[in-house]
Amino acid sequence: MVSDNMKFIRNIFIGAGMLSMLAAVSCENGLSSTSPSILTEEQVYSDYNLAEMGVLSIYEMLTVQYSHRDRYLPWYGFNTDIECYSSTSDSDKTRIAQYYTNAGSKEMDNANGNSYNNLVSGIERANLAIRGLEAYADLTNPDMRYLRAEAITARAFLYVELLKAYGEVPARFEPINNDNMYINKSDKDVIYKRLISDLEGVFDDLPWPGQSTVTMKTDRVSKAFAKGLYARICLMASGYSNRPDAGQVGTGALGKSRLSDDPELQKSVLYPKALAQLEDIIDNSGLDLYPSYEQLWRDFNNFDLQAGKEVIFVIPFGDGRGRWNYTFAIPTTAGTAGNQSTKDLGGSVGVVPSFYYKYAEGDTRRDISCVNYEWEKDASGNDVQVPAGLMNWYFGKFRFEWMETRPMVSDMDDGAKPVYMRYSDILLMAAEIAASPESGTSQNLADARSWFLEVRGRAFGGDKAAAEAGLDLGNADGIFNAIVDERAFEFVGEFLRKADLIRWNMLAEKLTEAQNDIKAMETYNMGPGLWYRYPDGDGVIEMYGNHPGETVSSDQMPAGWTSGYTHTDSDGDPSDYLDDESISDRANTLWHKDLGSTIYVAGNHESQGEVNFNQHQYWPIPQTTINDQRGALKNDYGY
Repeated sequence: MVSDNMKFIRNIFIGAGMLSMLAAVSCENGLSSTSPSILTEEQVYSDYNLAEMGVLSIYEMLTVQYSHRDRYLPWYGFNTDIECYSSTSDSDKTRIAQYYTNAGSKEMDNANGNSYNNLVSGIERANLAIRGLEAYADLTNPDMRYLRAEAITARAFLYVELLKAYGEVPARFEPINNDNMYINKSDKDVIYKRLISDLEGVFDDLPWPGQSTVTMKTDRVSKAFAKGLYARICLMASGYSNRPDAGQVGTGALGKSRLSDDPELQKSVLYPKALAQLEDIIDNSGLDLYPSYEQLWRDFNNFDLQAGKEVIFVIPFGDGRGRWNYTFAIPTTAGTAGNQSTKDLGGSVGVVPSFYYKYAEGDTRRDISCVNYEWEKDASGNDVQVPAGLMNWYFGKFRFEWMETRPMVSDMDDGAKPVYMRYSDILLMAAEIAASPESGTSQNLADARSWFLEVRGRAFGGDKAAAEAGLDLGNADGIFNAIVDERAFEFVGEFLRKADLIRWNMLAEKLTEAQNDIKAMETYNMGPGLWYRYPDGDGVIEMYGNHPGETVSSDQMPAGWTSGYTHTDSDGDPSDYLDDESISDRANTLWHKDLGSTIYVAGNHESQGEVNFNQHQYWPIPQTTINDQRGALKNDYGY
């Protein structure tokens, strides 16, 4: 029979590299037993260096195959009204984005694992670390208290990722044993209340960003991250989401989008708590916005992890791990513009085509966030940007040509560390709550307006009049409506939108609006033509005809241009850049290719017919996981 100590070490240190390091440390410190790589729980968590390894192992589960590295992050968060999967084929991948995936999807669950299991494994590692630290660490030592607080915050973060993607899940806050190995889902309210309580208990043990050795970089937990995560949880818990009726969780119930009926999770209770923590970040963290939105993303692509600026927390991938730019960067041909791999990379997901035209003129975020070109080699072998087609827009925040200090590390991984929380999110969450009647601050509209304009003002270079133009910021409803739009403009490509729309109960409304916006593009004040040129001879494109108000036919060069190329078809003849066929195809296939004018689909549409896709705002728990739980675990939401 395997000893409890052996089970412990096997569960927490599964990587060969970790076991080797642990063995070396244990031998050096004279802690070896029958095998140098097998330590007791007490030996690990009474020693700071070993305990830190135990806590850091929690994050390892984000980097393994079929976890955040290459399944959760490339699939969670779209399609929305601002972000969409590029392909319109009827495939397993497309179905995930179109809200009709299923529990047996091979993209989300195969022999190599699945995101659900990896997140649950990370939570198990956190449970083990918390138990060990509470039992054996000297918690009068602030360094040990930090490790405990980090483990508790990391567990909350992993639970938020589970709740965002899968809805109701089992509540596990103790290491797995014979009594809790097979359990069904819990009402998500049970988990929300535990996470809120847990985080309230660790704030004082966490330093602000940049104010301790462990918080010098954004890949470790800080007080600002814990408090920001706390606010996100409060907004999720008090907002809308698909919920089975009371007592029906884990029975296969369809559920419906509704608010919690738990008195502890009402806005009137949670909003004042969340606002207090957000105000503490604003007043005391030392964080601030970058003066330049472009520089923020240039630094991201150059792996700037220095804490104390705008970025609060990143997904802590290793330098040689993760597929962020690999998936989301501007499409780049192999060996072109910073893509040093042998593969064409980027462009798997992009911006909803109509979204570019929602930005106000003068908003500097527009041309950083929404890009209408791709990188290729020309006939002479030079790197050039080429038109992508008006139905193909990409995330300009993520660019291989901006990866100057550390180019692509392999054909598969780029090492980019996805931004999980920024200071602008803190300001906009605070503004949203302060403007609400439930904030407990007598609708402090002045603060809400100030925090909102701090974010929007940066986008307009400090031009206060331009930032406020067209907005009604004198009342709670006006500020809320402005924040709904502002979070889209600020965070497009960062995949916060889906969770926002769910908690606002706007998922159906905004997806319908996006589809109608795409269809309306044929009536925009622009001609069908596109002209482009390379004015500086460096392959950087200038286009005319794809911006608001630029009307030009495909055979008429724009005024003021003395050279350039017109958009051509496959035969090299001038052709329309904006045509009815591409508009109709994109509008009808973003959410389901067979449903024409509607985007309401069922998970199994052939047998269930068309239903409001809010029913499937979450993924199903993978079928292999359901099978492994011996009947104790069941999917809800009609899966």
